[in-house]
Amino acid sequence: MDTDVSMQMNRLGRERSSDRPVLMAIAGDSGTGKTTLTDGLVKALGRERITSIGVDDYHRYDREERKSLPFTPLNPKCNYIDIMEQDLQHLALKQPILKPIYDHDTGTLGRPEYIEPREFVIVEGLLPLFTKLSRACFDVTVYLDPPEEIRIGWKLGRDTKKRGYTEEQVREELGRREPESEEFIRPQRSYADIVVRFSHIEERGESPSDPLSATLLLRPTINHPDLSSILSEGTRQAMHLKLSRDSDGKPVDAVHIHSYAETAITKKVELGIWDELGTEEPLPESLGMIDGVRDEPLALTQLILLYHLIQAREA
Repeated sequence: MDTDVSMQMNRLGRERSSDRPVLMAIAGDSGTGKTTLTDGLVKALGRERITSIGVDDYHRYDREERKSLPFTPLNPKCNYIDIMEQDLQHLALKQPILKPIYDHDTGTLGRPEYIEPREFVIVEGLLPLFTKLSRACFDVTVYLDPPEEIRIGWKLGRDTKKRGYTEEQVREELGRREPESEEFIRPQRSYADIVVRFSHIEERGESPSDPLSATLLLRPTINHPDLSSILSEGTRQAMHLKLSRDSDGKPVDAVHIHSYAETAITKKVELGIWDELGTEEPLPESLGMIDGVRDEPLALTQLILLYHLIQAREA
């Protein structure tokens, strides 16, 4: 029996166990906002309930060693993919792992960290959806897909301010990584239940000077909230739903979340989505916060992902 099939059977066999952790993958290229999205979910649920790990910690080589290699960290050859697969299986079966550590600020490898899975586990990074076995470990899969010009801007800002690179070095590395982005990172988009795209919605007249809106593609691979019962003309300023076509031509629900919506209208949508969960837990107030400022599209995006985490647990 294939290992990934066996893994799925083990997961199904534990569906009735209330203590089984719920695993969510958040995949995407470097600088797409994976950590920002993950941190918001962790803050909303609390660290006592959620474990988050970055699979970029499974790099084989430190930054200095990579200078002489013919591939970049985006290449599976540069990562312990087999160890990542083993650890994801352990986490999915509520078993602890000894996770490698890669320090993105210094580019060095550190002492492994003992990790215990809690009620929820979020796994973010470059390659969490790269193999069949890793994909079989997740209850919900997400791919971040901003336009390249926005991603490059985010990566330039992060790597020059936080990681000590010059703009010239970042752009040179982006050029070096592009073939591997196309070969290894972007194909993971096709395996995501939810594709998230923070960008300007040009058909609504938004310009590069406007705050970013968000579009979520909800694929019929998992159950999504019944937004049609929540959204109306009165909430259209904040969010609207339409049937669209994915890049492969297949039909998909597209959720547009607008940056210009008034907070009161966004809050009405939030409460409607939260009420549909039927949970007694209060709606987290921390959603969408970046450096002390609330971002409405980010808040609603995090809420929809939070909905799927809690829904998977309740199931």
